[in-house]
Amino acid sequence: MGDHTETLQIDYDREIITYEEILRTFWKNHTSLRRGYRGRQYISILFYHDENQKLTAYQTKEQMENESGMTIETEIVPYDKFYLAEDRHQKYYLKRWPSAITALRQLYITEEELIHSTLGARLNGFVKGYGRLDLLAKEIREEWMLTEEEKETMIAVINEIRW
Repeated sequence: MGDHTETLQIDYDREIITYEEILRTFWKNHTSLRRGYRGRQYISILFYHDENQKLTAYQTKEQMENESGMTIETEIVPYDKFYLAEDRHQKYYLKRWPSAITALRQLYITEEELIHSTLGARLNGFVKGYGRLDLLAKEIREEWMLTEEEKETMIAVINEIRW
């Protein structure tokens, strides 16, 4: 691992969600304590791309500390470069469901398409215990910017998987 830290990179549409909203979700759902970690692999870290993001990161961190009464130990540092993890780490939990991967091949021909898909990310979280399929289907129908046919095909594929 060297000096690498496991992170995720988020691409988002500012017309749909703000950076501040993403940060509030991050602060509320992330364990920011360093509890005995050695090395840099699992530290709590947040990267910013510009001075506006830096300012927003520090402001929301302070707000969350005030709301929770706890100190957030997350490092806030400038972004340098992002490296994708090895294939074996991509959609790690979802890959434990071979029948799901097979079914999803109807939607995503290549491994890369699946890895970079929103649906792949959401299902990876689902099999780890986050979320419900009925709520995901509702989200797809109401919020995803796809054609009606694409939405129904996607939901049909999800529903055919034996979870």
